[in-house]
Amino acid sequence: MRKIRVLVVDDAVVVRKIVSDTLSGDPDIEVIATAANGRIALQKIPQVNPDILTLDIEMPEMDGLETLAEARKLYPTLPIIMFSTLTERGGAKTLEALALGATDYVTKPANVGSVSVAMQRIRDELIPKIKIFCAKKAGLQTSSVIVPKPAAKVATPIVKPSFAKTSPNQKFDILAIGVSTGGPNALAELFPTLPGDLPVPIVLVQHMPPFFTKLLAERLTAKSPLEVQEGKAGEKLEPGKAWIAPGDYHMVLEKKGTGVYLQTNQGPQENSCRPAVDPLFRSVVEIYGAKTLSVILTGMGQDGLRGCEQVKQAGGQVIVQDEQSSVVWGMPGFVARAGLADEILPLKDIGQKIIAKLKVGRI
Repeated sequence: MRKIRVLVVDDAVVVRKIVSDTLSGDPDIEVIATAANGRIALQKIPQVNPDILTLDIEMPEMDGLETLAEARKLYPTLPIIMFSTLTERGGAKTLEALALGATDYVTKPANVGSVSVAMQRIRDELIPKIKIFCAKKAGLQTSSVIVPKPAAKVATPIVKPSFAKTSPNQKFDILAIGVSTGGPNALAELFPTLPGDLPVPIVLVQHMPPFFTKLLAERLTAKSPLEVQEGKAGEKLEPGKAWIAPGDYHMVLEKKGTGVYLQTNQGPQENSCRPAVDPLFRSVVEIYGAKTLSVILTGMGQDGLRGCEQVKQAGGQVIVQDEQSSVVWGMPGFVARAGLADEILPLKDIGQKIIAKLKVGRI
């Protein structure tokens, strides 16, 4: 086993130092070089041969997006994690970076005046991602980094359950999706394959902060026949529309009369996340029961595992993205290994499988 070699790219001296010092404090990581802008970074990559880059988006001379585009031409497999500000502008640039081939992103520590807070954010958010993307190169056990430490407290093993087989004629009335790391690009590939007249509503959780979820909804609407919105409390579900849980809020469903409505709350994090997949799936199952079709896509951690267990107990079905097409096979991997998946499919096949399952009982 060897240390993971990181190149830190940021124009702010203070940020470079905080990131470098925090990463160097981990026994599995070494910062082999830093760079103040993209042009310097591109010069250093062949000199120091990093395993991964952390790349600030907004920099003088050559910004993060320009650097990313050039790096992808020269080093197509090099993992690159973008540093983004927690603003609407930062969110838009982050989604653009992911579309250009960034591996993932973290939000930049906003208050660098509080060094201890900034360092803890880096330990909690950046280090686990560095380890998961470089685990094979460094000889790390992926099981030790797929689940963030706070989630481990609730990650009790699931005994493979025995469920009654879903009827082949089962009609589904809702599609619930959970996704995390690699999700924006996975959703951008999945949603254009779904028709605008989908006969059920879609509710989904993508682990993202405020600002980012609204921008993601707009991006998916532009790319697909479906209308995709950031979820707002009190909105009524309708077929052929999709709602994304808003950043920093759990999204759940509530039945009122004959309608089903969205509700949002800032209850405690689940699986170290808010929004989280499990509370959404629980609320879906309470209303739709066996008529729930759920999908777990690429993502780090195990959010959605308990929710999928409840889907199966109610008689619903679970589709899981396969390991080869996932950026990180954490969330879908946990569900698959627990014996909860009815289908394990490459991303390119999931849209057609959803369409086929939703046709049952409607022809």
